[in-house]
Amino acid sequence: MGEADAGTPSFEMTWSSTTSSGYCSQEDSDSELEQYFTARTSLARRPRRDQDEPVEWETPDLSQAEIEQKIKEYNSQINSNLFMSLNKDGSYTGFIKVQLKLVRPVSVPSSKKPPSLQDARRGPGRGTAVKRRTSFYLPKDAVKHLHVLSRTRAREVIEALLRKFLVVDDPRKFALFERAERHGQVYLRKLSDDEQPLRLRLLAGPSEKALSFVLKENDSGEVNWDAFSMPELHNFLRILQREEEEHLRQILKKYSYCRQKIQEALHACPLG
Repeated sequence: MGEADAGTPSFEMTWSSTTSSGYCSQEDSDSELEQYFTARTSLARRPRRDQDEPVEWETPDLSQAEIEQKIKEYNSQINSNLFMSLNKDGSYTGFIKVQLKLVRPVSVPSSKKPPSLQDARRGPGRGTAVKRRTSFYLPKDAVKHLHVLSRTRAREVIEALLRKFLVVDDPRKFALFERAERHGQVYLRKLSDDEQPLRLRLLAGPSEKALSFVLKENDSGEVNWDAFSMPELHNFLRILQREEEEHLRQILKKYSYCRQKIQEALHACPLG
């Protein structure tokens, strides 16, 4: 197993789903995207359907001897060649599996064809910095195996994943979560930018029920407008204007109806 540079994880990727992506030109699908953005960014937020429960658990600091022992125990429990290896500098390398659960389309440069698995392994080539974009949906529940260092941070994992698939969306739109199953319940926790996924993997052991990683949209409850591109922001303004006009129309219609009923009641009342 080759030693990876800090902050630059190497990747070996596999798909767990054969569902094909739905590709669409951003210019040819304005109405669809506007409907989508309206549903996802409405000021009146809808209750979440996700049944995962937020949870926090301790991640103790380990001595070097404890790390060595944990790595031996981990490697003895796995049924594959995805071992962890201790480096001379005290760090260690290993594999984490990330499941993609993205419900929104992602953006890639429109001058490029939609990224295949081979494209992702080769990484971005020259000429990818273009203004026009193409939006498409990643395959549902796609799974990636990532070879990372113990000091690789969650934010670096997200950035590397997007870069491998030529995704040009702002990394702040995404978040890495840890998921665990306990006593028939599913618990979910968003990792902070500086947390180290491989360290969490080592502490939890190889069991996917004890710990797994999920990439999702970063829905924090507040919209981070700085993370959107100029075309997206203009699109939001058009949507808000349309929603405002429709809201005003409904209010005027309501009060006009009430006024009409009151006037009818006045005309029906006998004088005196």
